[in-house]
Order: sequence, then C-alpha cells, then structure tokens
Amino acid sequence: MFNEIPTSRPATPLLDSIDSPADLRALDEKLLPQLADELRAFLLFSVGQTGGHFGAGLGVVELTIALHYVYETPSDRLVWDVGHQTYPHKILTSRRERMNSIRQGGGLSGFPKRDESEFDTFGVGHSSTSISAALGMAIGNEMDGNGRKSVAIIGDGAMTAGMAFEALNHAAHTDTDMLVILNDNNMSISPNVGGLATYLSKIWASKFYNGLREGSKKVLTKIPSAWEFARKTEEHFKGFMSPGTLFEEMGFNYVGPINGHDLIDLVSYLRNLRDIKGPKLLHIITQKGKGFEPAELDPVGYHALNKIEPKKAVSSPNKPKYQQVFGDWLCDMAAQDKRLVGITPAMCEGSGMVDFATQYADRFYDVAIAEQHAVTLAAGMACEGQKPVVAIYSTFLQRAYDQLVHDVALQNLDVTFAIDRAGLVGEDGPTHAGSFDLSFLRCIPHMLIAAPSDENECRQLLYTAYQFPGPAAVRYPRGTGTGIAIEKTFTALPIGKGLVKREGKEVAILCFGTLLANAQQVADKLNASLCDMRFVKPLDEELIERMANSHSLIVTLEENAIAGGAGSAVSEYIASKGYVMPVLHLGLKDTFVDHANHTQQLAEQGLDAPGIETAILKRLKLLESLNTKPIKTVN
Repeated sequence: MFNEIPTSRPATPLLDSIDSPADLRALDEKLLPQLADELRAFLLFSVGQTGGHFGAGLGVVELTIALHYVYETPSDRLVWDVGHQTYPHKILTSRRERMNSIRQGGGLSGFPKRDESEFDTFGVGHSSTSISAALGMAIGNEMDGNGRKSVAIIGDGAMTAGMAFEALNHAAHTDTDMLVILNDNNMSISPNVGGLATYLSKIWASKFYNGLREGSKKVLTKIPSAWEFARKTEEHFKGFMSPGTLFEEMGFNYVGPINGHDLIDLVSYLRNLRDIKGPKLLHIITQKGKGFEPAELDPVGYHALNKIEPKKAVSSPNKPKYQQVFGDWLCDMAAQDKRLVGITPAMCEGSGMVDFATQYADRFYDVAIAEQHAVTLAAGMACEGQKPVVAIYSTFLQRAYDQLVHDVALQNLDVTFAIDRAGLVGEDGPTHAGSFDLSFLRCIPHMLIAAPSDENECRQLLYTAYQFPGPAAVRYPRGTGTGIAIEKTFTALPIGKGLVKREGKEVAILCFGTLLANAQQVADKLNASLCDMRFVKPLDEELIERMANSHSLIVTLEENAIAGGAGSAVSEYIASKGYVMPVLHLGLKDTFVDHANHTQQLAEQGLDAPGIETAILKRLKLLESLNTKPIKTVN
C-alpha cells in the first residue's frame, strides 16, 4: 500500500523484463502477483511525472495482467470502455518507456488509439461503446473463421448507458461467442462477495459445470416439463445468490461476482470462460485507486492526477474556472427561481455542480451516463412549467442530438443548455474536444446560441439564456478565464447584440467566444476593429452590416470547426444582403486536433495571437495583389 506518489522511479525488475504480452505469457503464474505490485508502483510513479487518469488504472492492474496472460493479444481482441483505465494496458504493450510522454504533444494518447498500437483494438473516449464494438469484432471474426476471441471490459458506471444494454440485448440474440467483463468498483452494488458466492462462481465458471449444463440441456429438452423445471431451478438459485438474474434472462452465461484483485483466481476464471462458447458475462469487484490509500479514500478526487510540480515561492492570482462560474450562477439562480432544476449526465464534479447538488438536492438530477435521457427528461420537465438547466460537455451533447432536435427544439421547449468544454480541451484530445457544437446547433430552428468572451459575460449570458422562453445554449471552455471581475448582479443582455471593443480601419475582426483576448492583441497591432459578437444565433446583423460597410476585410474568429460554424453564419448573412466582399474564416481546421496542451493546440490551429496576425496579413497581401475591392450592394 502506497501513501505517497513515488518521486523517483521504483525498482521493477520483473516489469522491466516484459516488452510485450508474449513475454508476460512466458512467466510462471506464481510471479504474477509480484508483477502486479511492480506495475502498480510504476503506474504511480509515471502518472506523478506526467499527470493523467489515475484511480481507474490502479483498480484494474490485476485484471489487465490476467487478460494479457490468458488471451493471445493482439490476435484476440480486448476492447476497453472509456479508456481511463488503460494505462496499465499501455505499459504492458510495448509502451512502458514512452509513458513519460502521455497526453503531451506528439506523445502517447491518454486513451486507446488504433493508430498508436496494434493492441489498441478500438479507439474510445466516450463511454459504453465497448460491448457493441466487441460484438462487431466477434461477428466479423466468426465470418472469417479465424478463431479470435473478443472481450469487452466495461465499468459499472458505463453500464448505466442505454447503448450498453442495446448491445447486450443484441449479443444474446446473435448467440455470438464473446465475453463481457463488468468491472464493478462500487461495492454497494454487490455486497454478497464472500465464501459461498465465490464458491458458486467457481462452479458456474468451471468446465465441469458448463459441460453438465449443456449435456443436461440436450437430455432434458427431450422431456419439456423436466427441462423447464431444471431451468427454473437454476435460474432462481442463481437469482437468490447473485445479482446475475438480469444478465441470465438476457441470454448471457453470468459468472460472479468475484474478487477482481485476486490475480490467480482471475486467471483461472478467464481460462475457463475463454473456452466456453456463446455470450458470457464475468462480474468482478474492484476498488478504484487500489494500492494508493488517498485514492482508495477519495476515488472521485483521484480520478485524475495533476503532474507533480516543484513548489513555487509565489503563487499566481487565483482565477475561477468557467465551471465554477457556472456552478455559482446555478446556485444563485436557484435561490431566485424555485422552478430551476439542474440535470447532468454523470458530470456533477466536472461541470461544477457539487454545491448545487448539496444545497438543492431535491432539484438536482444526475442521470448517470445517459445523455439522451438527460435531454428528454429536461423536455418533459419543461412541459410541466419547470425550468431545467442541462449541464453537459460539448462532446457529450453530440450523443443526444436527436433528442435536442426532436424533443426540445421542435416543440420549442424552455430548456437551457450549459455547454461545458466547448472548443479544444488540451491533453484529453479529440474524443473530448467540443469542436462542433456551434455547427450542429446553428442549423436548429428556435435555438438561441451564446458564446461569452470572459467569465463575467458567461454569468450574464447564462442568466440571459435562462430568461429566454425557448431552447437556449451557452457554450464556454474548459479551465480558467482572464481573471476579470465578475458582477454578482444579474443583467439580461440584449439578445442578438454584440459589442464593439475597438474601432479601427480596413480590417474588422468578429470574435465569437473566448479567443477575444488573442484577437485584442492583433487588433491593437494592426489597428483593426474588434467586435465581441456574444451571440451566434441570432446574429447581430446590424453590427455585421456596419462592419461590412466600413471595412475592406471581415475576419471571423471562433474555437469551433470552420465548417458550418459562426463564421459561416456571417458569410451567409453577408451574401443574403448582396454584399460581395472578402471574408476570412479563422477557426478549427477540417481535422481532428490531437492531444497537447491547450496553448500548443491553439498555435497549431493558428488561433493564437501570432497565428491570427499572420493569417490576416497573408490575406491582406493576397487582396492587394489581386487589387480586390469590396462590392457593396443591398438587395
């Protein structure tokens, strides 16, 4: 048991001898517990050096070793859900010496990634996809007749999503040979872990029991009444002794719950299950943060770990995160309006809702990893005159797009969406980036879409959106803002109206969101006009026309995909009014932006101040060479 993160590399002689799972499989089984201890120590050290996901990986050390020991990876397919827990997997699959690069530009991804390693069979980041993907692989392998095995590893949290149950239902229907491992790290779900349950689990997983089961089935099916009696006896016996009735009813051969930290037992179970045909589910109990006492006591707080930095003599001013700005607004708004209800799909801490959940527990709903349900739940509440606020990451809102369109917008229901993690998100990479929300929201009728440029504007636009009698979205980034003073008083901002931050000549920069500070540097240097547009829908049409009539080049700026984004809206409006003039769109290019720190990502996309300046000067030079002058006519 560790109480502190090691600051120097621990001695791991056995782990150091393993360069691939083939080396692991050559070990004597008695050495596996030693390997688990060394792997856990190395994981603690490496994450302390780099930062990254932490508690989940500690909880699956034994499971990871057992899987690679029993299965012929990478030929056999291991599909990890979400990906937070795959650091031990990366360490054992030829990436140990590159772990110091994880989540850094040009380094390893914090999630499984197909083009990073042949052992990463499926790229993930969003939850609850593993069973569907593993089933698809299993069906594909059966079609080819190659004998590969498919294993999905899913946590009890990810099992709350509807997609997981859709996949379970289909897997049982196809009777495909696959294994689902339910990694349950919430001990309250299955308290009956003990001698009898372990004994029964061993029986249910044994070749003898399953051979007897299949043989009896063949005999007893000839005598319908006897077979029905035997089937019901087994079903009720299992249901009485274990939580597996649901999975058995769906058509899975359920085994468990078992201790997921007993490595030797895990190997035994997996060996037996590997050779049993059909859909199987192994239920294991693990502890998130296993082996590191602070993480065991606080699994939420130690879900991820920041890089351990030397202590600084002088600390920088404490700037609030946008998530804190939202959380404070939510509590203050709830104090004024009893109709307010807060909804989140399993992102209470990440979205800044902890205080609200404590102070207004009767108005807080964490619906688990069920984004579709969260949105339609809000729609139902709005039908009854309540004022739901859905706090959701931009990347996760993508999963509820149909519900957003059909259940909220089509009916013009009063639901406020607080869209967190809008734009690039740094080290979490493309799976978690909010690159597309302006594009996919802008085309939906009835939507109000706001993009604040700083923390105070975020608070006031949240209030404005909340007052709007229809679907409204406010998108804001991850992390801290500029440190601007936040006004406690609520002020409803005029809908569809921007602000001119600077009057200049020739170039007008129309900024949507928190790139305003970068744009300000460029505007000052180039003597350009700068507008904080505030709203993507409705646009400030009057302000756009004014800029078009008084400048030679319009520049739009957003931390969203250029395709279909806010800049596209500006061009569409300019074209609709009969203007023919140069418009430069700056935003995220038509690519998925790889993981790096946020500053590096912006520079790569040309959205830092030097990049913005370079792009504008390049366009001005081109226009000068073409001797292009705007043609401004109004229909």
